[in-house]
Amino acid sequence: MRDLQTLHRILQELDGQGYGGYKRLKGMYDLGDFRLSVDHVQVDPYAPPSKVRAIFTREALALPPGSADSREQRIAAADFLARGFLAAVTARQRGAGGSPRSSRAAPRGRWGHDSGADESRAITAYPCGQEVIERSTVVISGEHVEVRFEVGLPAAGRRVKGRSADRILTKALPEVLLSSLAPGHRDDDALIAHVELYLDQLALRDSLAERDLVAFVGDGAILPRRSGDSALPLERGAVPFESPQSLRVAVDLPSGRRVTGMGVPSGITVIVGGGYHGKSTLLAALSGGVYPHIGGDGREWVLTREDAVAIRAEDGRAVTGVDISPFITGLPTGVDTRAFTTTNASGSTSQAANLVEALETGTSAVLIDEDTSATNFMIRDDRMKRLIPAHKEPITPFVDRVEPMLTQTGVSTVLVAGGSGAFFDVADHVIAMESYQPRDVTREARQIAADTPLADESGTSGVNAREVPPFRARTPRIVQRNSLAPASKSKGSRARGRTEIQVGREHIDLSAVSQLVDPGQTTAIAHVIDQVGAGSGGNVALEQLASEVISRLEREGLDTLGRHAGHPGYLAAPRRQELHGAINRYRGLRLANDGDEEPAS
Repeated sequence: MRDLQTLHRILQELDGQGYGGYKRLKGMYDLGDFRLSVDHVQVDPYAPPSKVRAIFTREALALPPGSADSREQRIAAADFLARGFLAAVTARQRGAGGSPRSSRAAPRGRWGHDSGADESRAITAYPCGQEVIERSTVVISGEHVEVRFEVGLPAAGRRVKGRSADRILTKALPEVLLSSLAPGHRDDDALIAHVELYLDQLALRDSLAERDLVAFVGDGAILPRRSGDSALPLERGAVPFESPQSLRVAVDLPSGRRVTGMGVPSGITVIVGGGYHGKSTLLAALSGGVYPHIGGDGREWVLTREDAVAIRAEDGRAVTGVDISPFITGLPTGVDTRAFTTTNASGSTSQAANLVEALETGTSAVLIDEDTSATNFMIRDDRMKRLIPAHKEPITPFVDRVEPMLTQTGVSTVLVAGGSGAFFDVADHVIAMESYQPRDVTREARQIAADTPLADESGTSGVNAREVPPFRARTPRIVQRNSLAPASKSKGSRARGRTEIQVGREHIDLSAVSQLVDPGQTTAIAHVIDQVGAGSGGNVALEQLASEVISRLEREGLDTLGRHAGHPGYLAAPRRQELHGAINRYRGLRLANDGDEEPAS
């Protein structure tokens, strides 16, 4: 291991040389308070910045007792330290008059221009969203705490600016690290509170099933966001959530605190209300409740079962060998829908596939908003049933299948319905949102359903009784490993922001996968696809693949997905549901026994 003086000397010697000379920096340096590891050096001034780690001993950072002992505590403590480091980097950039460069979307190659080689902006901290999830930014082990980041090594044209790099690595970087992480600078009371909140959130979320609840929304929660593209809470005019008495539950947590709020029961729950009264806002909060949130987010006490899946229509997505027969059968072309394949699904077909794929992941609850659903998948009104009889309609609407889905699979549904009362007949609970406040209107909805019965095409009351296949145990879909490593792929799969992965010449569109919340999750999934495609084993069941990957990440950590020795890049832990969803949307996916192709229409 080299020391600080060696680092000074190398950088002084490199000054004015060609940019490739920076490769001499690769290695480990003892800087006294911490070790600096330069793991990957950018190849030129316009390439992505160099990947660097700062490694502290646990003793040097003196984390508070009980804050980083268990795996869950370490995830929360690492999240706190990562946010502190990000805040320090951002503050330094702003203090120097520059705009923050902490986003992965920041322009690359900015260090290659003399006018832009601002030393205060050379350090790039990785982003942290409102969710508390495992990230590769900070990792706490038994003996060490590692902080991972990027450094744009400065240049004049394509020449090394060694003295500037020296100031960045030996002065600016230690100042930022120590001011945010070192004892005496850190807010340990806030750290302990952050860890405690996270553990309480996990305990509440884990208790939902035994309480026969799908979700919990705490009293006082602030559900609206500042705008449609912001995850930050609305500050002015936000109405704190207040549970209706009939659905209020109280939960005692490990910290000793008690929280009260609305329990969303298992079964079929329909959320109704006028436009702009908060129906979709509530459902969006429940969708995000699969993750704990930071204090002050407003949704820190909105928790949903960890395996819940948000479902929507998704025109144009690929579907490979999925059994959509519980919803669509008897196509006029004779195509078998028990192993259905298409490269361009319609809205109803895609929503059916999304639902069946969610069931394959073992979900216990699905969340659906009629605003993002295919109308003909959700309902058929009486007039349409009279004009187009059931035996001429291949789609059995969800209103006819939601109850069998519950009884045959045990999967609950939370549904937003603003334009139709068709689901009143099958709903176990109906919640009306009025000015962002919930009201239990189950009794009224049932009375309305009784007073105005639906009529099928034969004139009798009740829903369409056309026989369709049951929700049966599905034969696992076996993935051909080599289909995840196509011949056209000369480089590794890569994420493009949160919503897209490139695999060879194909692009996986994840814009409809709303519970994928962090670009680091998308990057992790891209790396998983590469590892599975390069695996030496035989073909593998998709559900088994997803389960094994998530189990390995929980056991060994995100670093196992890294492509650079020591520094894995920016990764965040995905759920098995989103990993499953990304592979399902890959157009190059091949199964051991592919289904039939949907005919053009």
